[in-house]
Amino acid sequence: MEDLPGIVITGASGRMGQMLIKTVVDSDKARLVGAVERAGHDWVGQDIGVAMGGAALGVTVTDRPLEAFAKAQAVIDFTSPAATLGFSKLAAQARAVHVIGTTGMTDDEIAKLEPASHHAVIVRAGNMSLGVNLLTQLTKKVAAALDEDFDIEVIEAHHHHKVDAPSGTALMLGEAAAQGRGVTLADVRDSGRDGITGARKRGDIGFTAIRGGDIVGEHDVLFAAAGERIVLRHMATDRTIFARGALKAALWGQSQKPGEYDMMDVLGL
Repeated sequence: MEDLPGIVITGASGRMGQMLIKTVVDSDKARLVGAVERAGHDWVGQDIGVAMGGAALGVTVTDRPLEAFAKAQAVIDFTSPAATLGFSKLAAQARAVHVIGTTGMTDDEIAKLEPASHHAVIVRAGNMSLGVNLLTQLTKKVAAALDEDFDIEVIEAHHHHKVDAPSGTALMLGEAAAQGRGVTLADVRDSGRDGITGARKRGDIGFTAIRGGDIVGEHDVLFAAAGERIVLRHMATDRTIFARGALKAALWGQSQKPGEYDMMDVLGL
């Protein structure tokens, strides 16, 4: 076991954090060496297995990320934009692969990851699942094949706890559609419609966000023209698909040179 890559999970108490921990512990390709939570959290100082309601795993939850990262070959991070920026600097110091599944990051925040990529591998994606990344490729190809007679709408649904909208995956799909059309998403993005908005502008890429219940994640890309519609769809029913993808990225990153990558690179798409 000692020769397997050591993984640290940040945001250990969150739903994704706990799912990531279970995925790493159950894997025969990696080992859990750290679990990080914010200072003052009730779990700090507890064995992560016990804190999660199970057997002890021999890993104590810490609020000192650099100490944890120093023992690891990879950090998997599904937290918040501000926390991720801090973790990126520390992961670079530790020369650990930094897998980022954090959503809601602005372009400016994403740009701030670049200095860390000179020293460590960063794999960042709005969605870590194989299916969504295939959907992204299909969206780009379909958008390239159809002209602006087809309106494009990205429709996403998530659980009522999700704090950002549109989702990172929806934006990833919107970017793919924009690339297929040969335009910049920021120039054609249409979201947050309310009231008398007027007719839809030709060529815009729209976003609709649904929040409710315990929906794990559903994404449709709708291409709608007069008399016909094309719908590309992905439905996630289990968060383990994201955890498995993140672990795959962490393992893949072990053999890469420092730089910024995404799941397309990991999956060879």
